[in-house]
Amino acid sequence: MPIARRTLLGAGLAAATSAVTGCGDHGAAVGDGPTGAVTTDAGNRVGFGAAGQSPAASGAPSPSGVAPPAGQARYAADVTALLRRHLPGTPQTVQHKGFPGAVAVVLVGGKTTVHTAVGEALRYGAGPRLLPANQRVAMRPDSVFDLASVTKVYTAILLLQQVDRGRVELGAPVRDYLPGFTGAGKDRITVEMLLTHTSGLPVGAKVTGLPDNAARWNAVLATPLVSGAVPGDTFRYSSVGLMVAGRIVEKVTGQRLDRALTTNLTGPMGLRDTGFNPTTRLSAGARATRLVATDARSSRGLLRGTVHDDVANHLGGIAGHAGIFATATDLAAVGQLLLDGGTYRGRRILAAATVRRMLTNLNAGKPAVDPERPRRTSAHGLGVVLDQPWFMGALASARTFGHTGFAGPSLLVDPGRELVLALLTNRAHPNWSWANPDPVRAAVGDLLAAKVR
Repeated sequence: MPIARRTLLGAGLAAATSAVTGCGDHGAAVGDGPTGAVTTDAGNRVGFGAAGQSPAASGAPSPSGVAPPAGQARYAADVTALLRRHLPGTPQTVQHKGFPGAVAVVLVGGKTTVHTAVGEALRYGAGPRLLPANQRVAMRPDSVFDLASVTKVYTAILLLQQVDRGRVELGAPVRDYLPGFTGAGKDRITVEMLLTHTSGLPVGAKVTGLPDNAARWNAVLATPLVSGAVPGDTFRYSSVGLMVAGRIVEKVTGQRLDRALTTNLTGPMGLRDTGFNPTTRLSAGARATRLVATDARSSRGLLRGTVHDDVANHLGGIAGHAGIFATATDLAAVGQLLLDGGTYRGRRILAAATVRRMLTNLNAGKPAVDPERPRRTSAHGLGVVLDQPWFMGALASARTFGHTGFAGPSLLVDPGRELVLALLTNRAHPNWSWANPDPVRAAVGDLLAAKVR
C-alpha cells in the first residue's frame, strides 16, 4: 500500500527506517459464535471443532482435494488453502508477501459455513526480527485483532442509535453538538457528511507535541478543511470525520466512547471479545495466547494489544476512527446485525429504517478523490463502504457493503447471498509496507461468489 495515507495519519514511524531489513479475560469458548465451527492451522497440526450443520455444508471433498471440517461447507477447505498460500513460505522465511496469519469467518443465512485460522499471531519481535519457533504464537479461531478503520462501522452504529433516540439529527450542523468544531467553512458540515466522508475534512489530524488529551481533542476539532474542499460535494476518505463522530456520541450520551460501545452495542449483543484497549480487559494468559501482533518496527516497538494507528494511540487508544479490537466471530456478528435490519438474536439494536438508510448509497453522482485507490468510487452509506470490487472481488454489487482496516481486517456483507465475511489478517506484522491486503480480500470474495449462490 502506498505510504501517503499512513504518513498523513501520523504513523510515527521515523525510527522504522533504521530497523527494517526486509513497521480481564472473559473466558469465551473457541467458536462460540452462531454455530461454533472452527478450523485451526498451527504448523502441520489441524483440528476441527463441532459445528452446527448449515445448508451449504457437505462432507464431500472440496476441489482442493481436502475434506471440509465437520459441519462446515465444502468450500471451507478452499478458503483455508487460499489463505495459506499467502503465509510465509517456510518457518524460516523472513519476509512474507501477504501476512503471517489470518482468521476467516463466513456466515450464510446466519449459520457458520467457514471458521478457519491459519499461520501465526506473533512471528516477529521488535526490530523487526524473526522469532525462534518456541517464542511464536499460533493463530487461533478466537484470536483478538486490531480492527483499525473497521472501528468506523461501530462508531457509525453508535451515532445512529442516538439518531434513533432523537438526540442527534443527521442533517444538523456538527457545530450544534460540538461548539469547538471551528474553522473556515466548517459550519456547513452536517453530521451525515461525517459518515459519508463528504465533509471535506482531511485524512488525519496533527495531535503530537500537545500537553494532554484535552489539547489533542481540541486540535482534532479545529482541524481545517482540505484546501479548496466544499462540504457535501466530494468523497474524500477522512479519519478525522469519524473522530468527530465519536465525540458527538460522547457528548450526547455523557459516556466515553469505550463505555458507550459496551452500554449500547457490545453488551446488548453479548460480544465479550470486542472493545478498546484489550490489554486492560484480558487476563495474562489471554494476552499471551490470543492477542495478534501488528507492527514490530514502530517507534513504540512491537505492537500487540496496542492500537496500531498513531493518532488513536495519542488519544489514549479510544477514538471513533480506530482502536477497537475483536475476534472474527464478534465482527461477523456485527455484519449479521446489519444484514438482519438492526436486530441480533431477537433484540432490536438499531431501527430498521435507520439501517436501510445506513446501507443506501448517499453519494450517488459525486466524485471520489483517493490517490491510493484510483478505482475507488464514491459509493458509501453511513459509515460503510458500498460496491467496491477492489476488496470485495466478485461479491461486489450495489447492495454489498463493508469496510477495511489498515492493519489487515475487513468486513464484507452480501445481502443477495445472505453472506457475511469477517476476514482478519495481520498483514502489518511486522511491516505494513511488505504487502497490499486488497488482492487477498478480493480473491476470497471471488472464491465465495463462485461457491455461494
